Amino acid sequence: MFFDEIKVQLKAGKGGDGCMSFRREKYIPKGGPNGGDGGRGGDIVVVCDHNVSDLTKYHFKSHYEAPNGRTGEGQEKTGASGNAVELPMPPGTIIYDLNTGREVLELLEHGQRVVLLKGGKGGLGNTHFKSSVNQVPRQFTHGEAGQEGHFKLELKTMADVGLVGFPNAGKSTLIGMITEAHPKTAAYPFTTLFPSVGIIHYPDCYGRLRMADIPGLIVGASENRGLGHRFLRHIERCLVLVIILDMAGEDGRDPLQDYVDLLKELELYNPALLQKPRLVAANKMDEEAAVKHLARFKKQYPDVAVQPISCIGEEGLEELKTTLWNKVHSLQEK
Repeated sequence: MFFDEIKVQLKAGKGGDGCMSFRREKYIPKGGPNGGDGGRGGDIVVVCDHNVSDLTKYHFKSHYEAPNGRTGEGQEKTGASGNAVELPMPPGTIIYDLNTGREVLELLEHGQRVVLLKGGKGGLGNTHFKSSVNQVPRQFTHGEAGQEGHFKLELKTMADVGLVGFPNAGKSTLIGMITEAHPKTAAYPFTTLFPSVGIIHYPDCYGRLRMADIPGLIVGASENRGLGHRFLRHIERCLVLVIILDMAGEDGRDPLQDYVDLLKELELYNPALLQKPRLVAANKMDEEAAVKHLARFKKQYPDVAVQPISCIGEEGLEELKTTLWNKVHSLQEK
């Protein structure tokens, strides 16, 4: 299962109470106050971890509470502080406060650590209240409550290349052939139900790119049909978009109309997506009809970069990898 949107309830620990205590030792029957302070409550800390792929963990457990601080003790001993609760989340996670609807933070880099909720301060022991006129203070303070809140976690996949297309265009087959990912492939629509990320390796330059396979879109995806918004948001962070078209026009589809429809859905969802560099991967070029459709496409869109490929025949894949590398790194150098 894949979860990219989860609601959680989080609570930091309460601070420990201060202690009321007096020094009592042999030959010192009337010692002064020596009550220690309470320990600090544990924090709730979110950690960006690229070893975590989605938010499944928080589907099965959505309530986390950090431990409280310990109560102070005599002899001016401070109570132990509560341990922080660390919550690992994948890069690209955005955290929203459900009470205000505002974005709280965004996790982008591996190792990023942010204290989301602070634990309460420990209370003061009675030793803090002694004075010349109050030599036997019985006052102490209770620990403060820790911060708490309800949050929405939303994941937007982070990848260099986003693969976009209609169902059965060959996205999963392509990513399975040029990356280490192994998505399910089959001859029916919506085989891919969840976004997946694969790594394209370039042994000659010891480099790699991350490619995201987005489940097939449908017309109306920008209006959230077919879980469109949940799919479309995963390409917002991609540097380059690859529009994969079934150039053979199977099942009566017209690849030129598919291209128009895909661009329209991207624009309606977020016009900024059309500003991203894009490349058309003309798939199924091993089919006879694909040659005619490709000629029509180039005539209609002479300025669009097209890379003919055949996942079945394993043709054009190395050229596609090289083109993607050049496009991504030209952007990173700017």
